[in-house]
Amino acid sequence: MELMIDIFMDAVIDTAKLIPFLFLTYLAMEYLENKAGEKTVNMLLGAGKKGPLIGGILGVVPQCGFSAAAASLYSGGVITIGTMIAVFLSTSDEMLPILISERTKAKEIVWILGVKIFIGVIAGIFVDIVVRMRTGGTQKGLHIHEICERDHCHCEEGSILKSAVTHSLQTVLFVFLVTLALNALVEGIGMEQVVRAAAAHPVRSILLTALIGLVPNCASSVMITTFYLEGVLSVESMLAGLLSCAGVGLLVLFRTNKNWKVNLMTVASLYGISVFCGLAAQLIL
Repeated sequence: MELMIDIFMDAVIDTAKLIPFLFLTYLAMEYLENKAGEKTVNMLLGAGKKGPLIGGILGVVPQCGFSAAAASLYSGGVITIGTMIAVFLSTSDEMLPILISERTKAKEIVWILGVKIFIGVIAGIFVDIVVRMRTGGTQKGLHIHEICERDHCHCEEGSILKSAVTHSLQTVLFVFLVTLALNALVEGIGMEQVVRAAAAHPVRSILLTALIGLVPNCASSVMITTFYLEGVLSVESMLAGLLSCAGVGLLVLFRTNKNWKVNLMTVASLYGISVFCGLAAQLIL
């Protein structure tokens, strides 16, 4: 019974952290759509060449809320997919607080953050270039009024504030239910034992930690960072796991963007980039 209460409370806490980020994001999207107009939204989307750089830098802020905001902004047609991926790859989630609390050397922390930013920015720029080449220079996503129509929430009949609250609550409820299920699954599988068993095999460890990083839950970054500090995981395995660790950003993406092909390609890209960088680090370091 105590375990179930802990699982439930962890889900509540993880989800509660997202509320201000999601609310402010939807509020900004509503304002752009209703007040600033289509021209402003298109201008922001067209600024995608700088988007991955900005996204890569903002992503290292120790809050999974930024990845959730990036997913919402992409689904709303405000930022490019490359910018979103840059945020996903660079986001530090719970990594940074743990490194600081364990008194990790500042030089090592800066190195980890710098590598994540660099990889996020480069990967985001590359993705945007590929997408522009395939789409003839344009990237299109849903706009906020299209999301309203799809979800049948009738937000257009109310105020900007009401619309932002409605979309935030819908997304928070979805994230909470999935997070609750994931917490129970992680506890049931005994993920820590699996990681410890794979850690002795370098390549297998990279493949596994990158896969664990994809689990849209703050527990992933906590476990990977802790095992790295304990010496269970190598630096390349840690890098692969933390690169793919986008917090709940993937959950929000699947909730707000109904193009499952794009969503699955995003997941595959995160995993592929993370594994590649982990294997490259193994050869270089």
